[in-house]
Amino acid sequence: MSEELLHIGPWALLTCGVTIFALWALLKVFQRHLGVCLALVEVVPLLAALGFVVAISGFMFTEQLGWTLVTCLLIGVILVPGSVLLGQQFARRTLAIELRRAEERAREQSQRELIAWISHDLRTPLAGIRAMAEALEDQVVEDPAEVSDYGARIGRESNRLGAMVDDLFELSRISSGALDLRLEPIALDELVEESATSLRPVADSRGIQLDVDLPNLVGVGSGREMERVVQNLMVNAVRHTQPGQSVRVRGGGGSSGAWLTITDGCGGIPADELLRVFDVGFRGTTARSPEAAPLSPGAGLGLAIVKGLMAAQDGKVAVSNVHKGCCFTVSLPAVEPAAQAG
Repeated sequence: MSEELLHIGPWALLTCGVTIFALWALLKVFQRHLGVCLALVEVVPLLAALGFVVAISGFMFTEQLGWTLVTCLLIGVILVPGSVLLGQQFARRTLAIELRRAEERAREQSQRELIAWISHDLRTPLAGIRAMAEALEDQVVEDPAEVSDYGARIGRESNRLGAMVDDLFELSRISSGALDLRLEPIALDELVEESATSLRPVADSRGIQLDVDLPNLVGVGSGREMERVVQNLMVNAVRHTQPGQSVRVRGGGGSSGAWLTITDGCGGIPADELLRVFDVGFRGTTARSPEAAPLSPGAGLGLAIVKGLMAAQDGKVAVSNVHKGCCFTVSLPAVEPAAQAG
């Protein structure tokens, strides 16, 4: 018995050492392939055990050794495919879990940023309203013209607060899936003309030309929501266009749907920010100074609302850089022939 142990011991130690080293090296090489790693964990020890049996038999291929080889081969044929499939399934589940965690972390971060931005933007007009109200209450301001000016300022700041609350309410409806839209044919050219009419005085005062050239354009959507989309995009375009530049609105349609493009003269959006323009709270700037209505920057929710409203109408919105500016494109499904006939 002791002689057999002395004969087997060195081979056993050598086999263990080689197996551990080979398995470690192979797992390092294939560490990104979970299925291959699981197969290696089974195949390498199996081959090592087979080599150990061959070695202690004195490399004499007897009938017993032949059956051992067949047995090991059958075990490998059965286990290896199963290990690969199991590894792939486990890897897919792990990837799905990681993606969900990443989405949750991104959503939580976005919510924290939104709360911080909203808190800041709400405090600013509230502080102004409080200061002016106290001045009026303490009769620090008594001149009728100044009292009237303070009243007008309080009204403007109240309108800013109301607009922020409206944006938050709209965004909450989109996020919760509470939008119940009635989709019907709408005249996009009329919506654009109405928005352009209300914005033209503001654009003229800033030295910006509103260039609207649209055919009769009909798409399937919700009138109220599409009006909000067009207004948000045109206000955004006028807000960021440099004086002396123009905001151009074009459109067209076909069997695939109707589309609008709103091109501004903002100078372009940095490449690292282009994919974030529709994120909640994103403004592309750290500036917080208020602008006059209707160009007040709000809470950075306008483009996020645009994206949500377009998705709710089975439409799409995209942005790209063009010469001296950027171009927002919105598209809606086409009107069915039966609806057109009716």
